[in-house]
Amino acid sequence: MSRIVVTGGSGKAGRAVVADLVAHGDDVLSADLVTHPELRCEQIRADLTELGQAVEVLRGADAVVHLAAIPAPGLRPDELTFRENTASTYNVFSAAATLGLERVVWASSETVLGLPFDREPPAYAPIDEEHPPRPNFTYALSKLLSEEMARQFHRWTGIPFVGLRFSNIMEPPDYARFPGFWADPQERKWNLWGYVDARDVAQSCRLALHGDLSGAEVFIVAAPDTVMTRPSAELLAEVYPGVELRGEVGEFETLLSIRKARRLLGYEPRFSWRDQATGRST
Repeated sequence: MSRIVVTGGSGKAGRAVVADLVAHGDDVLSADLVTHPELRCEQIRADLTELGQAVEVLRGADAVVHLAAIPAPGLRPDELTFRENTASTYNVFSAAATLGLERVVWASSETVLGLPFDREPPAYAPIDEEHPPRPNFTYALSKLLSEEMARQFHRWTGIPFVGLRFSNIMEPPDYARFPGFWADPQERKWNLWGYVDARDVAQSCRLALHGDLSGAEVFIVAAPDTVMTRPSAELLAEVYPGVELRGEVGEFETLLSIRKARRLLGYEPRFSWRDQATGRST
């Protein structure tokens, strides 16, 4: 059993991560601005933009999954999003280094890759971790700078830092919205029609915590498919005709490559909206 702190444990991703870690035998503490009645773990209210609170929350932990943040652009003024996201991430990283935690797993974002591709189209597809970072708004910039912070904290301490670039996180009830995307491929072109189930987010965090990793790594974490009923190569050719398709892709295969996560984490997404739509068991 490991003592794991999950920051942002009351959020969409956090609830799934807490449930998964508890189910696999870890001792979990959720740290958030609010508590949640469904969490079956110890909970504490904490403001992680205060360094002292971050240190106290992580004291006694083996590792941390840092999910606490303003979770998307446009929810708060840009300056506040940037300040709170970078400050809370710095404080968690700094507290982990001060206390000598064994590992830091944290939420980066697919947005660092250039979403929504209005200024520039993707350099190629499927997009992988080698794609040039092109943050197009403050939220994405805060995540990219946090990736650099992770590299430097690892250099200083030797602690593995694992950044997970989550795609658009969905819970099962969200799948009812997907038919509204199908008529117009432009509607979800902003992230190459990607998504990820919250339960697979939880799987990726658990694997990142317990896997044989070193260094400061980043991984794209997405579902194995797209939100669409049209073939992925056909969608790319229509909406982004000048973008190179590298290699073969399956009929509905994700254009946000998860090959690195599969190879190094052992990540294998288990949940697809197609299973729910057809009534198949997952």
